[in-house]
Amino acid sequence: QVALEESGGDLVQAGGSLRLSCAASGNTFSIIDINRMGWYRQAPGKQRELVAQIIGEDTRNYADSVKGRFTVSRGNAESWIYLQMNSLGPEDTAVYYCNMAGDALGLDYWGTGTLVIVSS
Repeated sequence: QVALEESGGDLVQAGGSLRLSCAASGNTFSIIDINRMGWYRQAPGKQRELVAQIIGEDTRNYADSVKGRFTVSRGNAESWIYLQMNSLGPEDTAVYYCNMAGDALGLDYWGTGTLVIVSS
């Protein structure tokens, strides 16, 4: 079993930046079976949505709403993933969740979320 823990959520003013981190712990040997790593978010009253994702070696997908502002990256250790968020706006307020998935084996791990609040 793999546990994911996010950190870095905070209250920030519009226009500011934050960097979210996600660390995997536990049976990290199974990280080798992970082919997708990314970030999702859920705003109050809304469904959870994909924010940014790394697929395979280095294919990156972003939600249209964050393109050019957010950057997803992987740490030197395969068990870390980051989300650099710039030019934040109130619409980015949400709980951000880290996800690591291995499609071949049906693996799907989620963190408990970190709260980002952007004040106008």
